[in-house]
Amino acid sequence: MLARTLLAPGRLRRISAPTRAIRFNSNQVPERPVSWLTRKVLESPKNQERFLKLAKFIGYGTPKGQAPIRTFVLYERVCCLKADQDQAFWREVCGLPPTFQSWFTVTTLHIWMLTEYGKRFGECIVDHYFQDVEDRVRYIMQPSHDYTPYMYPSTFYLNPNAPKTNDKKERLARAPDRLVSQQLKIFKEQWTGFCLAFDLALVNGDMEMAAAVWRNLLGARGASGIAFPDDPSAPSFRRAVNLLGGTVVNPAKVDFDKEAVTDDGSGLMLEIVKYVRRELVRLESLSDEEIVSISWDEMAFGRVREDKTEAQVP
Repeated sequence: MLARTLLAPGRLRRISAPTRAIRFNSNQVPERPVSWLTRKVLESPKNQERFLKLAKFIGYGTPKGQAPIRTFVLYERVCCLKADQDQAFWREVCGLPPTFQSWFTVTTLHIWMLTEYGKRFGECIVDHYFQDVEDRVRYIMQPSHDYTPYMYPSTFYLNPNAPKTNDKKERLARAPDRLVSQQLKIFKEQWTGFCLAFDLALVNGDMEMAAAVWRNLLGARGASGIAFPDDPSAPSFRRAVNLLGGTVVNPAKVDFDKEAVTDDGSGLMLEIVKYVRRELVRLESLSDEEIVSISWDEMAFGRVREDKTEAQVP
């Protein structure tokens, strides 16, 4: 069974009817040209019949055969777009810089939420993810005028080495393959650590989830802490004071005792934890058959910040 049960401290939470996500009409996903084989197959019913028999014979009709195709669509249409779709939240509200590292972190969160749906499907979507990551890393470190992206360019991050003209004589930056491989190794280690942190948080509850969000998404910098309304002797908020990496000119003049109990007004950890829990509940409500067969837009994630006034796209 692909289903996963969410655990909250002290109780088991059962999943009810699915909550439909706000769906997006994105012009960012390119229209891929129809291949020669597809055109030939569609020319006649006889060709379609022969092709389906051949596909069945070589195993394309099995769940194992469908997994790479299905997960490619899920990655392309559901996960890969999320950083761009919620760009205002991640970059402006959370203050994430417009770098590939930020894009990788946000995308990793959404890949993690889909990796529990069967071992084969989880492996395949991660394969697509890291093929895309490698492609993007190579283009940043080894740009080209003839670049054909594995997916599509992102507006979330800036590529400082991108070609500035269409002139193929333009001198472009180059990095040895050794450096590219080292960078990919670092991203794979980050992926492993991210998944372990969020897997543990999934079991241990929302406080652990907030800590994972703080470390992995917000860079362990100052952000709203967890409120303690039941303890009148404790401050309303407890906050990590990480001002040395910020904009403070003279840290010696900072009143750290005051800053430690000051709410910065963001509540970002709470918002992101609510978003993760909400989306996991929605995905949990889908059956095995739906995960495999429903359209990609039915699988799409909602917004981090729910807008009650925004109409859903039918």
